[in-house]
Amino acid sequence: MPLLKLRRHAVAGNIMKLEICANSYQSAINAQEAGAHRIELCQELSIGGITPSYGLLKQVTDTLSIPVFVLIRPRSGNFVYTDEEFDIMKQNIQLCKHLGCTGIVSGILKNDNTIDIERTKELIELSRPLAFTFHRAFDCVSNPSEALEQLIDLGVDRVLTSGLETSAEKGLNVLKQLQEQANGRITILAGGGINSDNAKLFKEAGLHEIHASASSTIKSDGFLFSVPITYSDTKKIKAILDAI
Repeated sequence: MPLLKLRRHAVAGNIMKLEICANSYQSAINAQEAGAHRIELCQELSIGGITPSYGLLKQVTDTLSIPVFVLIRPRSGNFVYTDEEFDIMKQNIQLCKHLGCTGIVSGILKNDNTIDIERTKELIELSRPLAFTFHRAFDCVSNPSEALEQLIDLGVDRVLTSGLETSAEKGLNVLKQLQEQANGRITILAGGGINSDNAKLFKEAGLHEIHASASSTIKSDGFLFSVPITYSDTKKIKAILDAI
């Protein structure tokens, strides 16, 4: 292989991927225009995110050229679901496949905060051939090392985690341990409070992917119940990409 190609390969192998948690059509467009590698599409970030509406899913999948992963979460709160909620999740996965989404982001726990292996397995099998990310339900488990092996055995492609802390920066040591344990068998996707100021820490720690909302807010005046509008900010996304 010529020297030039070797250098290009080395540089490409060192690229860290940025996934943007997009909560609206505008956020999704901003992520693509800023150069993000993919999005996780959801709604209602203020409550941790839930599955986006059909209209938003279709508009985004019809428009974006970067990969679109979709959060499958029927409600806020815990990650223990009734049979009816589980059915809703499965129907939403089928819808995402029909609309041409690239990946599914989901996960189910038991009452003792261990991974619900049987139900999660069913979601993974239903999602194929789409990529499957086990989301931050992982941060509720008491034994992350055991849980990671379970996800690897299930064939999960990546796990979104803050290292069981309130932010990924606080959980950096656990993220390093998980990355070492994974040893290429699953992708550790660091997420939780990541911005342009701390993004480089995760690259230096040997992680290959990070997740951020890169959010800004706009006041929505003139309404009885005035709630700020949150969106993924192009400038903040570019700043993260520059940092990594």
